[in-house]
Parts: sequence; C-alpha cells; structure tokens
Amino acid sequence: MTTGLLFSVFGAAFLSATLLMGVSEAALVVAAAQPDARLFPLFLAATAGNVLGAAVNFALGRSLLRFEDRRWFPVSPANRRKAEALFGRYGRPVLLFSWLPVIGDPLTLAAGLMRTPFAVFLVYVTIGKAARYAVLLWLWNAITG
Repeated sequence: MTTGLLFSVFGAAFLSATLLMGVSEAALVVAAAQPDARLFPLFLAATAGNVLGAAVNFALGRSLLRFEDRRWFPVSPANRRKAEALFGRYGRPVLLFSWLPVIGDPLTLAAGLMRTPFAVFLVYVTIGKAARYAVLLWLWNAITG
C-alpha cells in the first residue's frame, strides 16, 4: 500500500471533519478497494485525519467566536445555536455523535465555544469517529470478503 493512498484518506477525512466539504467515506472505500490495501492503516489514517479536523473546529470555537458576525464565518448562527442546545441538553457525551453529517461539525465547534476541556473533547470525538470508520470498514470487508 502506498503512502500516498494513506495521505489521501487522511486528507479527505480531515476536510470532512472541518467546516469545509469532504468525502471521507468515499475516499476510504476507494482506498480499501485497492488490491494492496491494508484496512487497519486506512482506519488509522481516516480516524486521525477526522479527529484532527474536528480539533480545528474546536480551536475555531475557542478563538474565533469574535468573528461570528462576519460573512466568511463557517457556521451560521442558527446551526451554532442548534449545536449548543444539543450540547447543553445531553452534555459532553453528545460529542460521540460528532461524526454525523450536518450536526457533527457544529457540535465540535460548540465544544470549543463552551470551553470543554480538550482531553475530554478528544476522548469522545475519537471514540465516535473511530467507531464510524470501523463499522464502514467492517461492512466493506463483509461485502467484499
């Protein structure tokens, strides 16, 4: 398996977890379909990239809130309020769902806004994102045998 393949999966996963667009699941499946693919390194690359991208959102929440009224700010006020409401209602374990489309990115941003300790953030987000990629690769392996 080439290093470029791992970096591609890492990059796609990173972009998917930030407030930018990405297609990490598709990148992971395409990489897993390669003849020389090894699933565990792909799992690690996808998980690491996705967690690092979520950490970027966390940092945005911590430091860039003062720019929320700017047109370029990556999260709408409505999405931020929705994430904060979920976070406030269910507490820190809601970060286990940071892998979900639409609400996951604002949740990681809200964690930064709410000054969640980074170690706590990292544990919940890593578990959630790793579980998603583990299930995806397990399904891929079950289908392709």
